[in-house]
Amino acid sequence: MDTGEVQGHSSLWRRRAVLFIISQGITLFGSSIVQMAIIWQVALETSSGFWLTVLTLSSTIPQMILSFFGGVWADRYSRKRLIILADGGIAVVTLVLALVFMFGKTATILPLLVLVSTLRSVGSGIQTPAVSAVIPQIVPEEQLIRYNGINSSMMAIVQFASPAVAGAVLSIGSFHWLLLLDVATALIGIILLSFVTITKLKKAEQSEQTFFADMKAGISYAAKELVVKRLLFTYGAFIFLSVPSSFLTVLMIERTFGNSYMYLTVNEMAGFAGMVLGGILLGTWGGFKQRIKTLVFGLVCFGIFSLVLGFTYTFWLFAVMMFLMSFFIPVVQTATTTMLQEHVPAEKQGRIFGLLGAMYSGFMPLGTAIFGPLADVIKIQWLVIGCGVSLVILGLLRFFHSEES
Repeated sequence: MDTGEVQGHSSLWRRRAVLFIISQGITLFGSSIVQMAIIWQVALETSSGFWLTVLTLSSTIPQMILSFFGGVWADRYSRKRLIILADGGIAVVTLVLALVFMFGKTATILPLLVLVSTLRSVGSGIQTPAVSAVIPQIVPEEQLIRYNGINSSMMAIVQFASPAVAGAVLSIGSFHWLLLLDVATALIGIILLSFVTITKLKKAEQSEQTFFADMKAGISYAAKELVVKRLLFTYGAFIFLSVPSSFLTVLMIERTFGNSYMYLTVNEMAGFAGMVLGGILLGTWGGFKQRIKTLVFGLVCFGIFSLVLGFTYTFWLFAVMMFLMSFFIPVVQTATTTMLQEHVPAEKQGRIFGLLGAMYSGFMPLGTAIFGPLADVIKIQWLVIGCGVSLVILGLLRFFHSEES
C-alpha cells in the first residue's frame, strides 16, 4: 500500500468515525434533555419521593435487563440496523407522549410518564451494546483508546449542556416542545448514521445457534476468559464504589457547607469539566502502551482524590478535588471499553458489552440503595474515604495480577 492509499484509508475511517460520533452525540443530547425533563415534570407535579423512585427504577431496570438481550442481537444481526431501529422506536414513543400532552387529557400523566420512561430504557438497552460493539468495525485497533477518549468527552459535554437546554426550552415553551425536540434529534441522528458504512461480520462468524444458546455461550465466554472476567468485575466494583463520591456529594455539600444552589452548581460544573478534560487527555495522549496500566492509573488516582475529598472541609478545595476525581472517570471507562474491544472477538462483542451495560445499570442503583440509607446513619465523609481506599486497593490488585500474568 503506497502513501496515497494509506492516507486515503486514514481519511476514510476518520470521516466515518466523526460522523458516527456526531450521530450518537445528537441522539444522546435529545434523550438526555427529555429524561431530565421527565424527572423535573414528576418532581414538580408530585413533590413525591415515591414517584421519583418509581421513575428512577423504570429508567434503569429495563436497560439493565435488556442490555444482555441487546448484546445477543448485536452479535446476530446488523448492528447499524439495531441502532437505527432502537432510535426510531424511542422517537415514536416520545412522539406519542408529545401528542398526548398537546391534545390529550393529562389526568393519568404520571403512569404514562413511567411507561414512556420504561420503553425508552428498553430502547437504550438494545442500542448501547450495539454502539459499543460497532466501534471496532470503523476504528483501527491502534486508535481505539483515542476514539473512546474523544467520545467520552463528547458524552460529558452533552450531559453538561442538557440541563441548560432543557431549562431554556421549558422557560419559553411547553413540555411537548421538548419532546418534539428529542424526536427531531433522533431523526437527525438516524439520517447521519445511514451515511456511515459499517463492514459486516464475516459469515463464518455469524452464529447458527439459537438465541438462548448464543446467550449461554456469551456468559460462558465471560466466565471462562480471565481477562474479560476481571475487567467486568473491576468495572462493576468501580461503579459501585464510586457512588458515595459521585452521587451523594449533594447531601455532603448540604450537610457540610450549607444549603446553597451556588455550591451545587459549582460542584456539577467541576465534575463535568473534569470528565470532559479527562476524555480529551486520552484522545490526545492515547494512554500507556499497556492498557492495564491506564486502567490502574485511573482507579488509583480516582481513589486517592476520593480519599482526599472525604477530608476536605473548605469548599474551593472540595470543588478542586471533585474536578480531579472526575478527571479519571473517563480514564477508567475508556480503558475498560478499549481493552474489551481489543481482546474480545468481533462476533462476541455485542454480548460482552451487553454484560458491561448491565453492570453499570445494575451496580449504580445497587450502590445508591446501599450507600444512600447508610448516609443517614454514618457520616458521608467516612463512606467517601472508605470507598476511596477500596478503589486504591482494587487498582493495586489489578496491577499485581497483571504482572503475575
